[in-house]
Amino acid sequence: MSKIVSIATDVPPYKHDQNNICSFADNIYSQDETESRKLKFLYRHSGIQTRYSVIPDYSLQPEERQFYSKSEDLEPFPDLEKRMKWFMDNAAMLSIKTIQKCIAGKISKDEVTHLITVSCTGMSAPGLDLEIMEAMDLPRHIFRTSVNFMGCYAAIHALRLADAICSSQEKANVLIVCTEFCTLHFQKENSIDNITATLLFADGCAAVLMQQKETALKGITLKNFFSDVAFKGKHDMAWRLSSKGFLMTLSGYVPELVEKDFDALFTKALVNASLSKADITHWCMHPGGKKILEAIEKSISLPACSLRYSYEVLSNYGNMSSPTILFVLQKIFEELMNNPQQDHANIFGAAFGPGLTMETFIASYD
Repeated sequence: MSKIVSIATDVPPYKHDQNNICSFADNIYSQDETESRKLKFLYRHSGIQTRYSVIPDYSLQPEERQFYSKSEDLEPFPDLEKRMKWFMDNAAMLSIKTIQKCIAGKISKDEVTHLITVSCTGMSAPGLDLEIMEAMDLPRHIFRTSVNFMGCYAAIHALRLADAICSSQEKANVLIVCTEFCTLHFQKENSIDNITATLLFADGCAAVLMQQKETALKGITLKNFFSDVAFKGKHDMAWRLSSKGFLMTLSGYVPELVEKDFDALFTKALVNASLSKADITHWCMHPGGKKILEAIEKSISLPACSLRYSYEVLSNYGNMSSPTILFVLQKIFEELMNNPQQDHANIFGAAFGPGLTMETFIASYD
């Protein structure tokens, strides 16, 4: 088993009120007053107050735009090359800032043995892992790998990889960094997928430091992982490359799938860990959207406030894809560290992504 001994999070510099993003989207998507009214209704009921982006334009007047064209129709519309350039110009800087916060007071940069980078919103070769290594002057012999294009559940996949590494290497110091700039992939065609993506997604970064369970540092011990795939939902959540950027499919059927299938997944995961629902003290659910959180609550009959940290992250940051669940886990970690009277804690975490894939973990605090 392995232990998370530190979690750090960060966001790009541009903070956007959800109302400002709504105005930006309204100007692009709404053809008449009826469509505008429907769009504003969706934004009011999104459960999101603010989001962060590497792009300042969502709160600017057209003549002030830096990424999009200053024209009313955004033409010429940003192509894939421009989007990837913005990713490469900004991803390493935010990743390094987050990593430095994560390892501060825990290890030096020369003690890093493994680096796992995670992203589904930007790709290049040499990639983010090598950019981070060079800029931080990390040891050149470290093991490195990348988790790409897995979407919102990718952080759990990375935790699983790190757990396997730590379990087999006594002195491993494994760094995971999840960096996503979802807002680079705004699409202007009026479709429910594009409207939903523009409504929910945001940018952010999270870093995790993991060591063997026997470390003297307090932390979150990862005990079990369990995953399942509902192939009937493979067309309802997807992520494709195009010349105009990455294209998101996120149908309104996803919350229904989650509500229908999550109880069975949850039961299997508990059986795999030899635990019962009563053993779980903290819930770390990926806030993919307000309806998804409500579907989870309904599916397994969770008491009120069980998902308070998931709702809080959704409200303050939106859905940042892979880092989002680590934002939630960080809040749980902070609560446990600040409450020494709590004699035990079992955390159940879950996230969803293309497939429809559902990944879970069970952890304890010690």
